[in-house]
Amino acid sequence: MNVTAIGSASAVSPEERALRDLYLEHGPDLYSYVLRMVDWDTHRAEDVLQETLLRCWNNGNLTDAEGMAVRPWMFRVARNLVIDAHRTRMARPLEISGTNWLGDMYSEEDDIERMLSSMVLQDALRTLTPAHREVLRATFFADRTTQQAAEDLGIPRGTVKSRVYYALRSLRLALREHGVAMEETREERAEAEQDVAC
Repeated sequence: MNVTAIGSASAVSPEERALRDLYLEHGPDLYSYVLRMVDWDTHRAEDVLQETLLRCWNNGNLTDAEGMAVRPWMFRVARNLVIDAHRTRMARPLEISGTNWLGDMYSEEDDIERMLSSMVLQDALRTLTPAHREVLRATFFADRTTQQAAEDLGIPRGTVKSRVYYALRSLRLALREHGVAMEETREERAEAEQDVAC
């Protein structure tokens, strides 16, 4: 099977040879020019180069006949192709990239989930006593140790530890009442086992 590609060395017609010569003479410079315009996207640059050469072929602008400068014409066509492609992308909805489409798809759900979780947590915190809310803010939400929280609150460290324990326990129960599924702690399992044994 004998296949002849347009512009190949075995091209028979003068137009095909002219296209090949045009590519060899102007292709590398045109490719570099387009590559910069498309932010180094090699696939898009190759597509623009191919489309530019195809338009040369279709228009018969393969030589510098009749005083027509082919090189500036090719660069102008390539520039216009890049601009047209950019305008088309801006007019259409944003496309999902092939590499992280799953992350893009779930990012909106994550934002909504975070907002809903925050609302549920705020409601659950409102059910706690003021002392328990205060100790949780001073430790967990402020990212401080029990010693630092004790110094800030002006209460003994043991009191902070005790309040944190009971605050978390009450918070866990409040979250369960709000429909949040949580694993049982060891203490809760032990209490449940004691209740069953009694």
